[in-house]
Amino acid sequence: MIKMENIEKKFGKQTVLSDVNFNVKEGEIFGLLGPSGAGKTTIINILTNQVKEDSGKKEVLAHPSEMGIMLDIGGLYPHLTCIENLNLYARIYGLPKNKPMQVLETVGLADSAKKTVDKLSRGMTQRLALARAILYEPKLLFLDEPTSALDPGTSKGVCRLLQELREQGATIFLTTHNMDEALKLCDRIALLHNGKIVEQGNPNEICKRYDAVHTVPNLEAVFLQLTGVQL
Repeated sequence: MIKMENIEKKFGKQTVLSDVNFNVKEGEIFGLLGPSGAGKTTIINILTNQVKEDSGKKEVLAHPSEMGIMLDIGGLYPHLTCIENLNLYARIYGLPKNKPMQVLETVGLADSAKKTVDKLSRGMTQRLALARAILYEPKLLFLDEPTSALDPGTSKGVCRLLQELREQGATIFLTTHNMDEALKLCDRIALLHNGKIVEQGNPNEICKRYDAVHTVPNLEAVFLQLTGVQL
């Protein structure tokens, strides 16, 4: 579904990505893990054609109309209600009139349907941005830190939702710095440090490879071994 080969990217004199190689299989949840500033968002921006790579080759086997994107909470209209925001996008995509409310129920915002976006908490706004991204049941979903501002209970609910979407056939590419969440949620991961992929594969197998399963599988311990950086 997605392939990156030898991707390089600089902003000015700063090298942001260096020789990045990975692939994402159809129907899996793939996690790109690393600390803030590692280059995760730049990779999503390249894959979604918002930023052009300097060299290398990328391939995304989905038409833009088949992709859902949640990069931040942008794209929401602050003075419209939750349901009005989703109704607007539903009309653009020609979706059934009941679809927006169904999606609000899915992300736990049905009771806040008539609240304007500027009255929502950060976590609620993030859930609305996720609702917008999944509104038309995309084939490929890009999510940048989808649970970063959510409380633990809401995070678990979002993770369950992503697993359900995967079971329905969606391919999900997400970035996160939550190693425990990635261990439970992702089929495969890539660890990114200073713009370079330092390890990739099944998260449990990676933990075993670096002897991080003697007590509890711990991707943070693996990342520390590989980079010397404590997340």
